[in-house]
Amino acid sequence: MIPPALRDRGSYLLFLLPGGLLLLAVVLVPFGMNVGISLTEWSGAGEPEWIGLDNYARLLSDGTFWASFRHNVGLVVAMAVLPTLAGLLIAAVLFDYIGRHFGMRAAAVLRACVYLPQVLPVAVAGIVWGWVLAPRDGALNELLRAVGFDALAGDWLGDPDLALWSVMGVLLWIQVGYPVVIFMAGMGRVDPSLHEAAELDGASWWGRFRNVTVPQLRPEVFVVLLTCTIAALKVFAPIYVLTRGGPGGATTVPSYYSFQNFFERTRVGYGAAVATVLTVLVLVLTAVFLRVQDRGARR
Repeated sequence: MIPPALRDRGSYLLFLLPGGLLLLAVVLVPFGMNVGISLTEWSGAGEPEWIGLDNYARLLSDGTFWASFRHNVGLVVAMAVLPTLAGLLIAAVLFDYIGRHFGMRAAAVLRACVYLPQVLPVAVAGIVWGWVLAPRDGALNELLRAVGFDALAGDWLGDPDLALWSVMGVLLWIQVGYPVVIFMAGMGRVDPSLHEAAELDGASWWGRFRNVTVPQLRPEVFVVLLTCTIAALKVFAPIYVLTRGGPGGATTVPSYYSFQNFFERTRVGYGAAVATVLTVLVLVLTAVFLRVQDRGARR
């Protein structure tokens, strides 16, 4: 006879079975196949040639590969660090000031406006920003010339010194609405008595924000940092639409470098090795984030 505790555990596992099968079919099997391909020399046609770890050894001396990770650091700042900081401030202003003085409906409308770039298809946003940042008749250069700052007008996406900064600005614009929504939802669960007690003690708005609001939003901050960092590491579509990794590789990131090797250079094995390294990096960072979050929750 099966013990009741074991029978209950088995019933729980039954509910996890569909998700487990989906994970196996969509994630684990393709990842295993990708790792297998990364150990071969293959153009995408014919029989792949087994070369072991040679592709990974080549990565160690590939300057473009390491440069792509340096570019990714900038994108992590633009898509995770800055949106988190800006999202905290914007959410606090909308929740504490706009919501209190003009009503939560007004705050919700402004929140929707900030979130709008997240709803737009990346291709549409990229095309629009391509027009805005065009070197000759782009809206940004026209505006700078109209106000007398002709010297500041430039080729925002075509200059190797400006391209990555321009992409970072566009990604910040796209990403900032997500943390605002998460943080405003989190502020709704903060006990108002904590703010009232701090206000009675003479704390300023900034003091209440720093010592009450931000510590109470720690779980939301971890979630936003984790999801935005993962999104930054695997970002592909904005790079493809805006610059295609150019000019001269100035905006190439690992996911786009993997795509180039897969489909443009027909070095499928090498592209699979890049994708494998990127996946392992994402898994390691996720484990570190969850470990730190778990330690913070126990304190």
